[in-house]
Amino acid sequence: MKSASFDETSARLLDRIESPADLKRLEESQLPQLTQEIRDELISVLSKTGGHLGPNLGVVELTLALHRVFETPEDKLLFDVSHQGYVHKLLTGRLDRFSTIRQYQGLNGFLLRSESEHDCYGAGHAGTALSAGLGMAVARDRRGSKENVVVVAGDAAFTCGTSYEALNNVSHNTKRFIVILNDNEWSIAKNVGAIANYLNRIVTNDAYSHLHEKAAKFVEMIGGKFAQQLAHKVEEGVKHLLLPSVIFEDLGLHYYGPIDGHDIPLLIRTFEFLKRQNEPVLLHIITQKGKGYAPALAKPDKFHGLGKFTLETGETAKASTPTYSELLGQTLSKFADSNKKIMAITAAMPSGTGLFHFAANHPDQYFDVGIAEEHAALFACGLATQGFKPFLTIYSTFMQRAYDMVIHDIALQNLNVALCMDRAGLSGDDGPTHHGLFDIGYLRPVPGIVHMQPKDEEEFVDMLWTMANYNHGPIAMRYPRGAGTGARPKAQPKLLEIGKAEVVRHGQDVALFGLGNMFSLAEETAKRLEEQGFSVALINPRWIKPLDVGTLEFFARRVEVICTFEDHVLHNGFGCAVIEQLTDSQIATPVVRIGWPDQFVEHGSIPVLREKHGITVDAALEKIRPFLKKGLGNKQPRTAA
Repeated sequence: MKSASFDETSARLLDRIESPADLKRLEESQLPQLTQEIRDELISVLSKTGGHLGPNLGVVELTLALHRVFETPEDKLLFDVSHQGYVHKLLTGRLDRFSTIRQYQGLNGFLLRSESEHDCYGAGHAGTALSAGLGMAVARDRRGSKENVVVVAGDAAFTCGTSYEALNNVSHNTKRFIVILNDNEWSIAKNVGAIANYLNRIVTNDAYSHLHEKAAKFVEMIGGKFAQQLAHKVEEGVKHLLLPSVIFEDLGLHYYGPIDGHDIPLLIRTFEFLKRQNEPVLLHIITQKGKGYAPALAKPDKFHGLGKFTLETGETAKASTPTYSELLGQTLSKFADSNKKIMAITAAMPSGTGLFHFAANHPDQYFDVGIAEEHAALFACGLATQGFKPFLTIYSTFMQRAYDMVIHDIALQNLNVALCMDRAGLSGDDGPTHHGLFDIGYLRPVPGIVHMQPKDEEEFVDMLWTMANYNHGPIAMRYPRGAGTGARPKAQPKLLEIGKAEVVRHGQDVALFGLGNMFSLAEETAKRLEEQGFSVALINPRWIKPLDVGTLEFFARRVEVICTFEDHVLHNGFGCAVIEQLTDSQIATPVVRIGWPDQFVEHGSIPVLREKHGITVDAALEKIRPFLKKGLGNKQPRTAA
């Protein structure tokens, strides 16, 4: 039965697809046209919205074949990571909203269970799908139902320890489980390490090429005795080669492949075969990240995830000032020129963290460990025990994955590891999986750790210099995505006094503490208060831990109200630290806090979300007003002398 608005006359096949059922009605000969239309849609829309273009161009045929063979939402289809789910969204009734992707109140840039019944699992971090999928398969078996569970995992997901923890349990827990290893040699940057080399050996092995040539016959003669013979040949061939695929076989998954991930007929026939197997299977497919768009093919790392770009050339707007990430890579590289003990570590994010600058100049002091944050933290510990100074440079949202190591290994042993937490605060269009809104809360209770945030680029460089010269245990810095205020760092950075805030100006009525990138909001609030005749103290706290207790208590005893500003959730944030300190000191001065609410903040542009959630000057003034004895608007504006 056709969907209500199925349009046989539509010029585009894509416009006819309102559900996977509509896709199944097309002739197989029409699918190449549909693949081109999907690629055109991806390129056109994402040039206006930004997003994960390269990964999705690479999975068009794969996603079409999956929905041609399997039946979502009954069958469970998981993507790891789900940023490669845009094509899935187009095929599951979201074409009419696709132009809203990553925009406020629009489609999310990742799969989201609340967005569609076809999204059985949502995640923005790698290495989750195999474990979650296995849980679904076991639930199915216990329930006695027959649905398929299919996990599409990029090869980068196999640099995650959690993926292998899941694989270790598959054969012991279920007989029906399909894993598709989508191998394009890239996560965000070029994949690194033994696993990447291992997969490359499989792809380039002559015997596998021979088996790949037989795939055409497999498609024509699928089923029965021939299929069993081919499966046997694959199994025997695997175990007598250079050990490729033995790791999967020994873990209890029958290995098939590698096959061309852009050959739709081959994919369809293979999936039809695999879903009949009563054993866990892993299909290795080879795809091309960025397929169909020359700029994305030329720069796969850039087009993994980017902002708006020019359709014809793929060029993005050039920023007038460097981002904090770029500044980190450039500055740390300069420090390393004269300090060979500085080591820079990232978890598959050389571009995102800016460390590609460092890697180019100091390749022997640079380490990309793949998507393995826990290992990165422990690796840094080992370096620190031997007198080196590791800078562990990871997004705030991804540092959460290494939290046990931060406590148990870095802090407990008081090791000189520097934590550089990029994307601290709101990450805007990427949404709740990528917002760095929790790091103050999770680091604040850790004994001995130093934690800070700069108000601008000049102070950022000073903090990096302070970190490089700090030898009393772990030290952390959080900083936002994108560019700062444009402040130019000095030629020679200065050491900052640990735990000493910067008092920008004194005042007697209100004290405003603007942490990091929220200092500008505090500054504007101060201006508005002063226009109404109030005396305002403006403080750049710098230090989250340790707090500058002396400065805090000095102003708390002097003013009528304190207001804190932070790009972090209010629960257990910087403002909470201020309240706790004043309570312990038995100072009753009220504290107003401006920050993010106790919820997972949606995706959207930062100005829109700040306005919605009350992180504005007007909201601050509204909260401050009840605590001023004379009230806002009652004082006369001061006049110049």
